[in-house]
Amino acid sequence: MPVDRVAIFIDAGYIEKILQNEFNRSAIDYGRLVTELAAGKELLRAYYYNCPPYQGSPPTVDESKRKAGADSFYAQLKKLPRFEIRLGRLTKRSCKKCGDTVFQQKRADLMLGVDLANMSARGAISKAVLVAGDSDLIPAVEVAKECGVLVHLYHGITPHKDLLDLCDDRTQFTKTLIDKVRR
Repeated sequence: MPVDRVAIFIDAGYIEKILQNEFNRSAIDYGRLVTELAAGKELLRAYYYNCPPYQGSPPTVDESKRKAGADSFYAQLKKLPRFEIRLGRLTKRSCKKCGDTVFQQKRADLMLGVDLANMSARGAISKAVLVAGDSDLIPAVEVAKECGVLVHLYHGITPHKDLLDLCDDRTQFTKTLIDKVRR
């Protein structure tokens, strides 16, 4: 008998940008968000992909404070039932065009894609809820769909068009939804 379970995959950098740019920096309760996105289906797990703040060697006082704040936040998320944290790393680079320092997430999108493809291929889920907007995830979504998994994309105003077109269902974050999950 096929499973009827959902897994939720949250690209933290993406949802943070949506909250900042579209919802006036609203703080949300991730437990409530997961409940809303699961929409009554059995939840296998919710996965949260992010990178801890950059730490120099040795870290500055500000870097240490940001890391302590992030660690505290991750500890609260880990207390949520069926909630997993997957952390990549943040790298510091110099922008070749402008000379400014830029930070790039490494591994987070790939971990999300591998988890989505793996769970789909093993038959662990029948539905994937994806909170993302990045075209890097297209191959994983293709694998999930080939495995018979329905993929529901929750997105902001401007997700990548190809990702939007590929997903089975699409829901743009609205003020009503954000208000339901606000802290």
